[in-house]
Amino acid sequence: MRMSAKAEYAVRAMVQLATVGDGVLVKTEDLARAQSIPAQFLVDILSDLRSNRLVRSHRGREGGYALARPATDIGIADVLRCIDGPLASVRDIGLGDLPYSGPTASLTDVWRALRASMRSVLEQTSLADVAAGVLPGHVRALADEYRNQEEQRGHTVG
Repeated sequence: MRMSAKAEYAVRAMVQLATVGDGVLVKTEDLARAQSIPAQFLVDILSDLRSNRLVRSHRGREGGYALARPATDIGIADVLRCIDGPLASVRDIGLGDLPYSGPTASLTDVWRALRASMRSVLEQTSLADVAAGVLPGHVRALADEYRNQEEQRGHTVG
């Protein structure tokens, strides 16, 4: 999976919005500053998020943005799909329509497993989880395992 800068900024902005109280509106400039996101780029991102009903906005001097529903009800996957489309795709072809045969036929199941793994992490991790720093157990376990592998590689190489 390759995440675009736009998607990564969108996730960061949404997690930042998850840290404010219900009904509190955050101005674009404040959100951009808090996460070091270029303000004009953030305007486009917020427009996409609003169109997909992930944020709501109010105009005017006291206006700003807020989450459209509770942070516990918005998964990281919701934000990524809004910005970049499907979580894992192969050449934008449906998995059942891939032209694999012979020794490559089982690749379709590899791609299915990859998609299922990504969904398991991204759909089951909410903005509230990230904002609170309390990730679901299976996500924390995967992150710890990866961190341990990185450390082992670092000790072997260095």
